[in-house]
Amino acid sequence: MADVPTLVEQARDGRPRAVARLISLVEGASPQLREVMAALAPLTGGAYVVGLTGSPGVGKSTSTSALVTAYRKRGKRVGVLAVDPSSPFSGGALLGDRVRMSDHASDPGVYIRSMATRGHLGGLAWAAPQAIRVLDAAGCEVILVETVGVGQSEVEIAAQADTSVVLLAPGMGDGIQAAKAGILEIGDVYVVNKADRDGADATARELNHMLGLGEARGPGDWRPPIVKTVAARGEGIDEVVEALEKHRAWMEERGVLADRRRRRAALEVEHIAVTALRRRIGDLHGDRRLDALAERIISGETDPYTAADELIEGLTNGS
Repeated sequence: MADVPTLVEQARDGRPRAVARLISLVEGASPQLREVMAALAPLTGGAYVVGLTGSPGVGKSTSTSALVTAYRKRGKRVGVLAVDPSSPFSGGALLGDRVRMSDHASDPGVYIRSMATRGHLGGLAWAAPQAIRVLDAAGCEVILVETVGVGQSEVEIAAQADTSVVLLAPGMGDGIQAAKAGILEIGDVYVVNKADRDGADATARELNHMLGLGEARGPGDWRPPIVKTVAARGEGIDEVVEALEKHRAWMEERGVLADRRRRRAALEVEHIAVTALRRRIGDLHGDRRLDALAERIISGETDPYTAADELIEGLTNGS
């Protein structure tokens, strides 16, 4: 059993092994998970969480690495969660995005972790919210969450980040395809990466047009900027950071940041509660109560909704 108070204290001191151990406890759904979260709760709330999403091949990992460099130049401690697809054999992270961020491997002010989705849809590992909390408590001032890039279900990042960055690239499909993927609805900042390629200006214009077709914005509402970058050379990255800081300031001024974080916490509580309920229902398979409800549905004595209500009532009342 891990010594949770010691691990938390060491994580606060910036010891990467302690941070790694805490995230491993989270990923492994350790019996100590509740103790870990209770210990971290008073230490969180200071980090700015930025989600980076987009189709595979647009340069998310390269852009993430460039943003780490930019924030480190500003003296910020940075955490990175790179969410990879799961290996079907080991269940572990498959792509290993940390390989692309090797420039930061020896920097004590940067913590990088690849996390496996473990089959979870939405581009984020199921444990990502808790891992974000670990990095927050460990003193990371900026946390970059790079999602796996799975298209339409990628919108889950909007629920986990303070600011969502959507990356596109010329030659990766037009704005209509991006709109179909559903990701144009979630962006706070849009980045056209690989802007040294032909078609970058056209991609930016098309993106601007697609955003203009969205809902009307009133005076003072946030208008998502479009920034062109060549992340491999670090070009345009300072402009991205500037756009992120402007969005953060706008959210703080309007109370949007507090509202987003409140909704994020509510969704997390809901997910934990639903998962616990599913586990309890799973324990009922083979239980006579579930079979009895099924028989009543088949015989026409009741309907599935009424039966579900009875089942939930019984579970919540502890019977």
